[in-house]
Amino acid sequence: MERGCLTLVRPLPKQSPPLLTRGRREVEMSPSEPPDDRRATNDRPMVAQTIVFSEVDVVREGRSALEAVSLTLAEHRIGIVGLNGSGKSTLLKAIVGLVRPTGGRITVDGRDAIAEARAVRATTGFLFQDPDNQIVFPIVAEDLAFGLKNHGFDRRETAARVAAALDRLGIGGFAKRRIHELSGGEKQLVALAGVLALGPKTVLFDEPTSQLDLRNRNRLEDVLRVMPEQAIVVAHDLELLADFDRVIVMEAGRVVADDRPARALAVYRERAA
Repeated sequence: MERGCLTLVRPLPKQSPPLLTRGRREVEMSPSEPPDDRRATNDRPMVAQTIVFSEVDVVREGRSALEAVSLTLAEHRIGIVGLNGSGKSTLLKAIVGLVRPTGGRITVDGRDAIAEARAVRATTGFLFQDPDNQIVFPIVAEDLAFGLKNHGFDRRETAARVAAALDRLGIGGFAKRRIHELSGGEKQLVALAGVLALGPKTVLFDEPTSQLDLRNRNRLEDVLRVMPEQAIVVAHDLELLADFDRVIVMEAGRVVADDRPARALAVYRERAA
């Protein structure tokens, strides 16, 4: 189990170095509707990194997964939609070096996503669609504590961060639960708690509601609404993105719409019909 394949979720093994438009120009957002002036409903200020794609290409097994993508992502909540195979997950993974561009460059707050991947992953969390990809230990609290200890937190700080992350998601009672006793949706929340406990500035979500029942899906929606961290969310759950700051529509490795949610999702529904 490659727990270390993500420092963003869990620390990278020391021996494993870190290892997206219409045409070739960035699609402009409509200036007529500025993002909402949201504030997180807790004591922490809202944070966001600036993620820049510059003419990024990704070719995999002879197929273009991303083609000349240029984007600047700086809003607090950004959604990415598209049909299967459109390149949305590839774009997301490329931010943290899980997919290596074959052309162009990606930076996160000025740091190169490949050459400085360890530093990028220290501030950028990634939540996989399948939580089993990032849960290793059999007990919930132990699993969260593992990543924290490997980031140098002492026992007291680790315990405090574990408790705070679980409580934040309304699953404080899960601390001593066994992972195998949890539903798929409960595992997803535990995996998210593990990411949040590390204190990232940005969290990348790859189809986070795909395994959640309605109650847990709504719980996640509430978390996204108030979390101070920047959230970039790949989703088929369009309602989840309805009040985001921005939605990007991917098709055949390119951005075909980039706008406020209502307009971008209207384009997506039309093109997917």
